[in-house]
Amino acid sequence: MFLPKYPDNPTPPPAHTHAHAPAAAPAPARSSLPQVSVGSGAVAAVVVGGVVLTALLAAVAVSAISVAIAAVVLRSLMRDQRR
Repeated sequence: MFLPKYPDNPTPPPAHTHAHAPAAAPAPARSSLPQVSVGSGAVAAVVVGGVVLTALLAAVAVSAISVAIAAVVLRSLMRDQRR
């Protein structure tokens, strides 16, 4: 009931060819997505921006760790003075 029914002997579409002119190739199907061209300058800018942002993130992480260590050392020194 739900199976598709195909014709027994499908007929091919008629070919319109002339003896004097070769058959033209069909036009390639166009894609629905627009083509975007990216220049090498844009790629370089993205790479440099990524490197800079990564370096800034690393600097913030190192600074946070050093501040945390300094706070632990200062707290330890202050505790020793109160005793």
